[in-house]
Amino acid sequence: MTAKRLDELSTAEFGKMVGKDPVVFLPIGAVEEHGAHLPLGTDSLQPEYIVQKVADRLPGPALIAPPLRYGNCVTTRNFPGTISLSFDTLRALVQNILEELCRNGIRRIVIVSGHAGGAHMAALRTAGENVVDKAPDLRLMVLSDYDLAYELRGAEFDPRDGHAGAIETSRVMAIRPGLVKKKGQNSFDRPPKYMLTPHPERYFPTGVMGEAGKASQAKGRRINEYIVKGLTELIKANLS
Repeated sequence: MTAKRLDELSTAEFGKMVGKDPVVFLPIGAVEEHGAHLPLGTDSLQPEYIVQKVADRLPGPALIAPPLRYGNCVTTRNFPGTISLSFDTLRALVQNILEELCRNGIRRIVIVSGHAGGAHMAALRTAGENVVDKAPDLRLMVLSDYDLAYELRGAEFDPRDGHAGAIETSRVMAIRPGLVKKKGQNSFDRPPKYMLTPHPERYFPTGVMGEAGKASQAKGRRINEYIVKGLTELIKANLS
């Protein structure tokens, strides 16, 4: 079934859709550096693509809410172009959106984040937990598409592959090839484990944590399809 975009509906159309108990998708991204080869909006491009594909495959009604294209970026915050919300701001904003969806009668929601940073995801989950506690009939899923994508590490992709690496670069090559600036660099540099530092970028000056040079459009198509299939099955199992 072809999913509808929530903000393109009239108030009357939205009211009718609510009566059909739709699954509502909220894609969340970030404005964040991704090396010299990927755009700042990389973490928004990916979940917006995924939720559209998944929503179209669901047998029942689905709505796609307007995306939130800002997130909490800790490790990359000092690179030019990164715009990071504080944990509290992100948590409050997402919680407010969820509360408003619930107030409008929505009972099934899937948050898909293209940014998978620890503090960022914790803010989303905290927001969700706060809302679920007050709306026990709400069925809510909160995940990053990288929870699924990184299941592919260790086979075709290096177990260390991460930010702006082979997996992420391949995905963007498949979604918006015209936005890939050049061939990515290979680098596994990253900040020391458990260390807190005001300048984490000094430990990975390329802004890459993986083998971006091994990316390809064909790999990206396979990864994206793996995510779409996996998320579709999860939603059918959890929200049917």
